[in-house]
Amino acid sequence: MTAKLSEIFNNIEIIQANNAQAYEHTLFKNENERYFKLTMKATKVNELVSPVMEILGSIGVAVVIIVGGNEVIQGAMSVGAFFSFLAALFMLYTPIKKISGLYNKMQDAIVASERIFFLLDLEPSVQNGGSALPEKIETIRFENVFLSYGNQEALKGVDLDAKSGEMVALIGNSGGGKSSLMNLLMRFYAPSSGDILLNERSLSSFDLHALREKIGMVTQRVYIFHDTVAANVAYGKTIEEERVIEALKKANAYEFIQDLEHGIYTHLDEFGTNLSGGQRQRIAIARAIYKNPQILILDEATSALDSHSEQKITEAIENLVKDKITFVIAHRLSTIKKADKIAFLKQGRIVALGSDEELQSSSAEYVQLKSLQY
Repeated sequence: MTAKLSEIFNNIEIIQANNAQAYEHTLFKNENERYFKLTMKATKVNELVSPVMEILGSIGVAVVIIVGGNEVIQGAMSVGAFFSFLAALFMLYTPIKKISGLYNKMQDAIVASERIFFLLDLEPSVQNGGSALPEKIETIRFENVFLSYGNQEALKGVDLDAKSGEMVALIGNSGGGKSSLMNLLMRFYAPSSGDILLNERSLSSFDLHALREKIGMVTQRVYIFHDTVAANVAYGKTIEEERVIEALKKANAYEFIQDLEHGIYTHLDEFGTNLSGGQRQRIAIARAIYKNPQILILDEATSALDSHSEQKITEAIENLVKDKITFVIAHRLSTIKKADKIAFLKQGRIVALGSDEELQSSSAEYVQLKSLQY
């Protein structure tokens, strides 16, 4: 129930935008009724345990009194011995009753432990290679890469390479495989077949933590933590005020940060609700700049910015990528004009590859896509 409520509150804008309040209300009502029935069923079982034990205990005592009394009458047992036995029996009754009361708690604990042990027993989908990364990442190469989610193929034989200082743009319709390709680079998943090479060595051979330290990622969905602006920009690292300010300036965010009550030390609301979408995205870009990675992944990083801010961010990114490998996932072709390579992905395959100029003369699909946006 808590998870469902959290999901509703986190997506309240989408729900309202789609007039789905009644739909979500019905779903929540059904979930609430199901939870109520399960809870009542468990409560009935738990509440029956105590009276049943009381009845069984009373029957047991009655049987002992009848049998023991008969033994006393027949002279097989003295009255003193009989009452001593009864006293010992009553002394045992209370601890036994308490033990029976543990049943309810044990059932709750068993259910909770099953969930916990299930998660603990899960094998990581990606294994840590352990080898140290080279000081400088010179090349990334996708070599005949396939990726499947269950029975669905997301990538089919992708070949792509990028060198230090190059910007590679990934374009295509939703579901084409752009994000899947970058998820493999981040090692959120492992390829079903094929390999990804870093400096001509398999990506899977390197230490996972060290690899992700070398990658900066800005996605469409920005995560803003309930902390200061500085802590959000330097997320996971020591806060250096000058570096934070420099990163904000490069991301075209410092101007509006200065207007906040405490500047870079202003606390942001959870999910950044006291900022606009564009402001949140600029902070995310500043976070990537602060990290100073050798590989940049920009997933529609300028999608929530106005044209003026987008131009400034694009200029900052151009300066930033001079000695880095940059992958840009883009739907708006205006943001990737200066990309060294543009890979057009369709249904998990690269159907066209080249610069903007090259694709205009060699790819009808690229020309068609571009004509729709201009």
